[in-house]
Amino acid sequence: MPPPAAANPELSERPRRRSFTAQDKLRVLAEADRATTPGEIGALLRREGLYSSALTEWRRQREAGILGSLTPARRGPKPNQPNPLAADLAKAQQDNARLRLRLERAEAIIELQKKVGRPVANPAAADRQRQLLLMDSLLASPPAPVPIRDACAALGVSRASLHRRQRQQALPPAAPLLRPSPPRALGSAQRQVVLDLLRQPRFADLAPYEVYATLLDEGVYHCSIRTMYRILDAHSEVRERRDQARHPVYRKPELLATTPNTVWSWDITKLMGPAKWTYFYLYVVIDIFSRRVVAWAVADAESATIFKALFDDAIDKHHVPPGQLTLHADRGGPMKAKATAQLLADLGVTKSHSRPHTSNDNPFSEAHFKTLKYQPQFPQRFGCIEDARQFCRDFFVWYNQDHHHSGLGLMTPDQVHYGQADDIHAARQRTLDHAFAAHPERFVNQPPSPPAKPTAVWINPPSQKADPSSVN
Repeated sequence: MPPPAAANPELSERPRRRSFTAQDKLRVLAEADRATTPGEIGALLRREGLYSSALTEWRRQREAGILGSLTPARRGPKPNQPNPLAADLAKAQQDNARLRLRLERAEAIIELQKKVGRPVANPAAADRQRQLLLMDSLLASPPAPVPIRDACAALGVSRASLHRRQRQQALPPAAPLLRPSPPRALGSAQRQVVLDLLRQPRFADLAPYEVYATLLDEGVYHCSIRTMYRILDAHSEVRERRDQARHPVYRKPELLATTPNTVWSWDITKLMGPAKWTYFYLYVVIDIFSRRVVAWAVADAESATIFKALFDDAIDKHHVPPGQLTLHADRGGPMKAKATAQLLADLGVTKSHSRPHTSNDNPFSEAHFKTLKYQPQFPQRFGCIEDARQFCRDFFVWYNQDHHHSGLGLMTPDQVHYGQADDIHAARQRTLDHAFAAHPERFVNQPPSPPAKPTAVWINPPSQKADPSSVN
């Protein structure tokens, strides 16, 4: 399986999806057919931004005759080509008119500021009387060519306050109205009787609904339920007394791995099945220091029982002693299951969980799933569970043995996991030293050095300054 193409820093930050016409496909196939060496085909693929799988698919389409019929040219009179100078002239005229209008508005605002005697300032710092004076002056002499919005912005006046002031000036002054007490309202003595009744020990823990129903059953009526609430609210005795749900503050997990088999991370992702709403579930356990997939399985359900057998086999295979390993996961059902917790306790493994709804707390598993599903060979759907297992088997062999990881100093996970990082780093340094001795003029700033080998990998480092080798 070929590795995914590495990102080129000279390319644009946001690549766009390319579309190939039938002519483009035939042209690329013709160049590929004329190539005599594998190097020419590789250069063609990189130049056109293609994978080898695209050439295979286009050859199949050409053999089937799909690319044979091209779209015929449209008949009829040719459209007139627009004059580019006319568009530039129209744009220049629009810009000129817009600038002339802005100049007129600026002059009108300056004149208004001279009349009011108020420079542009922060409206929050001005007192209320000053704001009213500004609004009255603006309403008395509005600048004709300047919109109200621009004038308010120039004077530091709220436009909503200006319109509200304008409406208030147009209305006659209204006398304040006091709500009269209705004749059927309870008197002060009656309200006190109801309040004393609600404060009795037998009614102190009951809601007005319960008190009202109890009194009715006893043949007593004082007032309505709503009146009881009004009387209690007048004395500030209405508030929530029931226990409310409390969301605990989850601690941010901070995990450090300096050697393999120190911190493992695991998660489950869905693989689309042959039909809609059918899925297969991929279990993956990854070592965050070496990025090596230490265990995986494809099943037709999410279950803690499946993970128990998978994890137990991984512990025996890698000879992890009790008390050394920390297993990190999110808060899914199988991760929080009682069977999983008992298994980790029996094996002497420390468990760690992400915070709720925080995918960044499990970054290595999430990044690994993206690498899996962004492979050019990753199918849209799997025909059966055996197809999914075969694909994952080939992918994980490539990932562990051949994939040069950018977070590992361009080493493979197997090389880091099995302690070959120092030897490989030293060999790469010797190669670069020979290159520097042969052509020192090619290296301007300093002698070359290989990418740094991993020394420490964090999940949520405590400080903002993270080690470059720990970046995934």
